[in-house]
Amino acid sequence: MINGIIGRKIGMTQIFAADGMVTPVTVIKAGPCVVVQKKTAAGADGYDAVQVGLVDEKPVKLKNVTKPMRGHFEKTGGGIPPTRILKEFRVEDSDGETNVGDKILVDQFADGDLVEVVGKSKGRGFAGTVKRHHFNRGPESHGSMNVRAPGSIGASAYPSRVMKGMRSSGHMGDARITVKGLTVARVDAENNLLMIRGAVPGPNGSVVVVKKAARQKNKG
Repeated sequence: MINGIIGRKIGMTQIFAADGMVTPVTVIKAGPCVVVQKKTAAGADGYDAVQVGLVDEKPVKLKNVTKPMRGHFEKTGGGIPPTRILKEFRVEDSDGETNVGDKILVDQFADGDLVEVVGKSKGRGFAGTVKRHHFNRGPESHGSMNVRAPGSIGASAYPSRVMKGMRSSGHMGDARITVKGLTVARVDAENNLLMIRGAVPGPNGSVVVVKKAARQKNKG
């Protein structure tokens, strides 16, 4: 059983409950997706998984598909059009009810489900230690020479070098981020929309993967 779906982040908004409570949510256009490939532990791959493709509203032209990817989709029997986005989901037993060509829709989620969202954070370029690692700045009084400097980065006598892993200035963002413990606020199966309470990583229009959490809270 596939416990996730691929989608695109639309943006943030807010929804109102019957009692007037406002909840900030992130709207994700989740799916529809299709199973492109099936991997089994008994086969050459050595593990159970399925490869899932995100079906976009604008289909991919065959002339824009590379020859290796064209051959990859032809192995499905020709009934699945090429997709731009492909993700792999591990499954417990790929010999079960999941087969190539099966559709994955947003209706597998329900209001109140706990999920985790995987996306790529916004790229911030080069950033200093205050912005990148939340260092405290120095005093800004008259004569201060250490306002936003990182401070000591190691001893000079020994080891006389900067140790690996030292937090410093550098490239910030544009990294794979997983946010756990998010809650599904509302599911719109007709429009393939998933509204998740809170914020998820990535800019609007970016690709995200929504997975069901291993442990679900008691809804009773």
